[in-house]
Amino acid sequence: MHSTSLHRQESDLASGSSASGGTVLRKPRVLLIAEAANPALTSAALVAWSCSTAIMSQCDAHLVTELRNKDDVLKSGLSGDRVTFIDSRKIQHAAWRIATWMRGGKDLGWTTYAAFTALAYPFFERGIWKHFKDRLKSGEFDLVHRVHPLSPMTPSLLAKKLDAINVPFVVGPLNGGVPWPKEFSHLRAKEKEWMGRFRNLPKLFPSYHNTRKHSKAIIVAARSVWNDMAPKYHDKCVFIPENAIDPDRFPVQERPTRKGPLKVSFVGRLVPLKGVDMLVRAVAPLVQAGRVTLDIIGDGPERDQLRSLAAQLGAQDGIKLDGWVAHEKLGAVLAQSDVFAFPSVREFGGGVVLESMALGVVPVVLDWGGPPELVPAECGFTVPMGSPDSIVQALRSRLEQLAADPCQLDALSKNCQAHVRKHFTWQAKAAQIIEVYNWVLGRRADKPHWGMPVRFASDA
Repeated sequence: MHSTSLHRQESDLASGSSASGGTVLRKPRVLLIAEAANPALTSAALVAWSCSTAIMSQCDAHLVTELRNKDDVLKSGLSGDRVTFIDSRKIQHAAWRIATWMRGGKDLGWTTYAAFTALAYPFFERGIWKHFKDRLKSGEFDLVHRVHPLSPMTPSLLAKKLDAINVPFVVGPLNGGVPWPKEFSHLRAKEKEWMGRFRNLPKLFPSYHNTRKHSKAIIVAARSVWNDMAPKYHDKCVFIPENAIDPDRFPVQERPTRKGPLKVSFVGRLVPLKGVDMLVRAVAPLVQAGRVTLDIIGDGPERDQLRSLAAQLGAQDGIKLDGWVAHEKLGAVLAQSDVFAFPSVREFGGGVVLESMALGVVPVVLDWGGPPELVPAECGFTVPMGSPDSIVQALRSRLEQLAADPCQLDALSKNCQAHVRKHFTWQAKAAQIIEVYNWVLGRRADKPHWGMPVRFASDA
């Protein structure tokens, strides 16, 4: 037996005993890799930070992140002896500059940005191996978990090295690669997503396959990732969506008394793929009739066009464009709505859907990509993918029905809050991930499974 494996097995048992007299297993010792983890940012960086720190609260974990995050990480109160910063800023900045130039700015072409940061990422892992290889070989950590990058196309050069010294490697949550619906292929040019046509190129390289081959567990965050995964790796895969909510920021609360028209909101970047123009077209007649209001929260290159569209449709008085709202203030604004409408045509995660549900704001989402995997039938509604005109009509019909009978939202609202708090707080997600660790370390025989998508809160 490899000496590292023997050391790990011998040290799995703690010195204490359980209340029933059995031996207590000590908490897993984990090296967490999260290149972009940053509490002051949003999107993937905030996911990486929130997930990592939740795991750290439940096991003996040490975080490794990039040096650019240092000031914000230390300001958060995380002890300096629980985090290591690796400096790969030169190559990351170069990748960012090239990607921004090719995208023509910062709002569009996210696949291009992901591709260039993936090329830079191995330099970060090289720094990790240089810094931690002796500690890993000595058995100081039970396993290594790469929380970020989220992209399934970003390989890990550490996976093979760790397998060689018998240190289990866990990767994920992985999310990305949602296909463009054929009805919206024209938006690829507007979104400057030409790089997406080369998305499968990494599959030609050994590092892509080595990451999967040498991982002991792969956390997949969406069914699209599961479907894209070679079947021979499915026995390693565990389904856990990457997003969750902070219950302190989005607390359980009584819904405000419903008065006047149905209050509908949207939150997100105002870019073509979010489909906000379809939402404006859908609500315009209902706004004119005084039955619905729409609050568009976010900013982006489409904002002026959306304002003009609302005016052209005679609905400008009932459609408000708030602009960007700080994340810490978003909950208070969003909580005033009855319905959260999110017609994004290509969404990987949809964390804002969970945030709306946490507040009891009932979601209506397009049945494509990540959002419908977060919304059980007992919690909200999905709109079928189709042509833009068919989506507009389906959105309008659903909102018209809810405006006519808003009382049906009451049970859905309560279900939303219960479902999110059972499965989608960061602490709940950390507990799920630790069950993955226990499976990898042989502390449980069966692979953990919470359904795909995750079950409704009332399920056993």
